[in-house]
Amino acid sequence: MLELRNVTKIYQAGTINETCLFQDFNLAVPDGQFVSVVGSNGSGKTSMLNIICGSIEIERGQVLVGGKDITRMSEFRRHRTVGRVYQNPALGTCPSMTLLENMSLADTKGRPFNLRRGTDRRRIAFYREQLSRLNLGLEDKLHVKVGSLSGGQRQAAALLMSTMTPIDFLILDEHTAALDPKTAERIMELTDQIVREKKLTTIMVTHNLRYAVEYGDRVLMMHQGKTVFDRAGEEKRGVTTETLLGLFNEISIECGN
Repeated sequence: MLELRNVTKIYQAGTINETCLFQDFNLAVPDGQFVSVVGSNGSGKTSMLNIICGSIEIERGQVLVGGKDITRMSEFRRHRTVGRVYQNPALGTCPSMTLLENMSLADTKGRPFNLRRGTDRRRIAFYREQLSRLNLGLEDKLHVKVGSLSGGQRQAAALLMSTMTPIDFLILDEHTAALDPKTAERIMELTDQIVREKKLTTIMVTHNLRYAVEYGDRVLMMHQGKTVFDRAGEEKRGVTTETLLGLFNEISIECGN
């Protein structure tokens, strides 16, 4: 289980612009659960992901995995068991390197490189097989630099690369937001397929209310660093886009917008 326990996060502490985003914030995500997270800009969605991944520090509280406190564990050590896909396809890949080189890097994540070739030619057939499952023709582009691929192809590759090695958690930070509607649909289908096959504990931040409703087995709505809506299992299956949109409108009116 992943837990955020009594987390407090303050930005620009001690200045006139001091902002307390989280005050004793709590979240528990059971193993294997797929959580969709929605909320307005500034509600704390991405900050929550950054806290889980160790990208930002917290003032108080704990981050626990399986009951073990990892609050002070460095970001790179956490990423040995965490796969993360960002909104910008460029952040999950190395654009100046070929797709083969990118796949090789992902394949050796967490291992010592030592003095050996960075690309293991014996793994090429495996990479082709994995890429062919995406149905985007990437298996024939292994020697093409990733920077010349389309945004959808790069995001699909980033999703595959983030889950190549054994991981416990998959973190998706608006990973379809920069894509056209057709490509976004394909990426979501791939996401659901990979999560189910690998039985990954997944947290997906999205602004697409339909995706939040259709995918995963739990939906959260955040506002001003708090969870204002939380439905899982059978309760989640009764949630509609109209439900979430209505709650958004209520919050907007309360905030004077």
